Amino acid sequence: MSIRNVLAGLLVAGLVMAQGPVKQPGQISPPIGQPKAPTGQASAPAGQLNPPEGQVDPGDIIFRQENVFVMAPVIVHDAQGNIVNGLSPLDFELYDNGKLQKITEDATTHPISMVVAVQSSANMLKLLPDIQKIGSLFSGLVLGDNGELAVLSFDHRIQTMTDFTSDPDKISNAFKAIKIGSTPNHVNDAAMKGVNMLRTRDKARRRILLLISETRDNGSQMTVRDVLTEAEFKDITVYAVEVSHLLTSLTSQHEPPRPNAIPPEARHLPAGIIGTQTTDAQQNMGDYSPIIKEIFTAVKAIFISNPQEVYTKYTGGREYSYMTQKGLQKAIADIGDEIHSQYLLTYLPNNPEDAGYHEIEVRVLKPGLKVTTRPGYWSAAKPQ
Repeated sequence: MSIRNVLAGLLVAGLVMAQGPVKQPGQISPPIGQPKAPTGQASAPAGQLNPPEGQVDPGDIIFRQENVFVMAPVIVHDAQGNIVNGLSPLDFELYDNGKLQKITEDATTHPISMVVAVQSSANMLKLLPDIQKIGSLFSGLVLGDNGELAVLSFDHRIQTMTDFTSDPDKISNAFKAIKIGSTPNHVNDAAMKGVNMLRTRDKARRRILLLISETRDNGSQMTVRDVLTEAEFKDITVYAVEVSHLLTSLTSQHEPPRPNAIPPEARHLPAGIIGTQTTDAQQNMGDYSPIIKEIFTAVKAIFISNPQEVYTKYTGGREYSYMTQKGLQKAIADIGDEIHSQYLLTYLPNNPEDAGYHEIEVRVLKPGLKVTTRPGYWSAAKPQ
């Protein structure tokens, strides 16, 4: 072998040693200067959180399972229905699927992130002016210190009137800018948009969705199950201010009836009555079927869960309704009062291997008090 070939071989070997082992796709390079574990050392098993020092190759990929805390919003009332304040986590017992949990935090002081979704479909024409006036209430009564709010309007489209902001003027102007749109009412799609906006906010914040709309959906692509599942996984509480179906029917502008194709002289009238403009008008006094339909729908709705009822019940929120401007203002004030009177009990479940639905039960360790909270949440099993 020639000297030239020997030198070429040594040069190639030196380059390979300088490059080190080939990094696999997705592998993270170790920090500069970090010592390498002894050759042949076994990799840490997937899911291991804190591997012993010196036993893991810096080039190994370690899968870490994030600890998922659960938040249970709790409101406490006395025998007279008054909200009870001043309790501590030590005054509660919380059970997850029947197992007593350790309450790690009472997060009543955590800042609020809220999305308000307002129905702006055609039948809201007479009611929208009242809603446009409530923007100023949120800064003073609902958000509190370091709170932020985003505003959506929806008919068949979902429009962002303002992204998250703490500026009272921007919030007020966002409500004033809402315009009447088309006939459809996509409540579920709007709720999902709000949930997706809230899921990006810091986990330390209290995430709340407020729907101001009718209690029915008309044309959404999203289902109630889609929205509820996502809201529960992200610890989002849903509140609702219901707009009465009957109220929207009485106040909305319906299309005028079409002219009768049959001329007055060709219509059958009782004997002795001549067809005139007066008799013609008396026979075409408008279409009252929408009002009658709403009455029957309202009766039927007693036996059928509406989207708002499902969202509020299973996320720990509450439904409100109103008929007047003062009633709307009071509903917003009551929501703010309840949010700031809640005990947000936080815990790390000691039964993460239980996949599926987890039932939550909260008990207050003082007599004569009533507790209201979310009934449970969905969870995926933690890898073993």
